[in-house]
Amino acid sequence: MSLLRWLGLDGGLKPETARRGETRTVREIAARLERLPDEVARYLAGFAYVLARVAHADLEIAEQEADEIRRVVHTLAALSEDEADLVVEIARSQARLLGGTENYVVTREFRRISTAEQRGQLLACLYAVAAADGVISGPESAEILAIAEELGFTRAEANSLRARYRDKLAEFQR
Repeated sequence: MSLLRWLGLDGGLKPETARRGETRTVREIAARLERLPDEVARYLAGFAYVLARVAHADLEIAEQEADEIRRVVHTLAALSEDEADLVVEIARSQARLLGGTENYVVTREFRRISTAEQRGQLLACLYAVAAADGVISGPESAEILAIAEELGFTRAEANSLRARYRDKLAEFQR
């Protein structure tokens, strides 16, 4: 299932649906979280996908990174463990299969539907997920900076948060 289609940005849906930002992936995750209001499920789906995007930046999602995504999603949305597992697995699958085509679109849609505070929370979580396996690789660091820009943060804002994880940055571990 395509995240672009779920967000309504795949070109195959009516223009009014595309403007709502419902890609197939986000719709799939949200549909599985039926107990949550639709806008909350969409927000959570986008949040989880962007976390998986960073974890997959080095072409591998380490189990520690998946566990951190699960913890964040479980805590953030007060989901059951099964629901958090489901969200993480769908987001991981989508990041692996469709990441190159949907990354920017999902992040842009997340920016549209979130507050500045929520975007800041996501940025902090991105570093936590990337650091979960003990090291933030160069590709993960670069992906976080790209996402930060897509979310509307300046390079200086992103770097101030990055400094908190200096000991986890691959370039400083050599």
